Amino acid sequence: MALLVRVLRNWISISQWVPVCSRLLLVSHTQGQWGRALSGTSQKIKIAALRMYTSCVEKTDFEEFFRRCQMPDTFNSWFLITLLHVWMCLVRMKQEGRSGKYMCRIIVHFMWEDVEQRGRIMGVNSYILKKNMMLMTNNFYVAILGYDEGVLSDDRGLAAALWRTFFNQKCEDPRQLELLVEYVRKQIQYLDSMNGEDLLLTGEVSWRPLVEKNPQSILKPHSPTYNDEGL
Repeated sequence: MALLVRVLRNWISISQWVPVCSRLLLVSHTQGQWGRALSGTSQKIKIAALRMYTSCVEKTDFEEFFRRCQMPDTFNSWFLITLLHVWMCLVRMKQEGRSGKYMCRIIVHFMWEDVEQRGRIMGVNSYILKKNMMLMTNNFYVAILGYDEGVLSDDRGLAAALWRTFFNQKCEDPRQLELLVEYVRKQIQYLDSMNGEDLLLTGEVSWRPLVEKNPQSILKPHSPTYNDEGL
């Protein structure tokens, strides 16, 4: 059983992150036109971004990815799976104009805070953790560019991007690449079907299964419920 991933998944929850949100993200009101344009809604977007990021780590079946993609049960594997889902959220939210792009920045901020905290929880030496964080940051931007190019390309281009980044050029089973290509395509389509205003207000995202029991079951999701404050 994937003991590591259960530890990584269970230590974080919305209730733990919400009190941290306001003090971590005080930058929005002091960054020129971004702060002036979004000052009235930035706090709501921050909480929505928190929920969206949390959905990437709490609503993803990591053990199924480990098993079907033959990935080792390691921190790096967890990061690669999380990165893939964060990227898909970024692709979706970039479609929502300035507010969506602002939300993307906050999602990425939460991701790095989370990665650092999880490394500390695991007892990683501070020097090694800092070095690894620098390497992961570089890999993150390379991965985002590669995935962006891949998703705009045909399936062969997307498969190449997944092979380079997700599988670290070590996948020898074409069925695994085919599975991931299909997963990304259907997930992007599913996210596109979600209402953009709802996503900005709630950040609630659900994920399709890695393997569909019924491929015809991919339907437009129900609109989420939220109160007048978008919480």
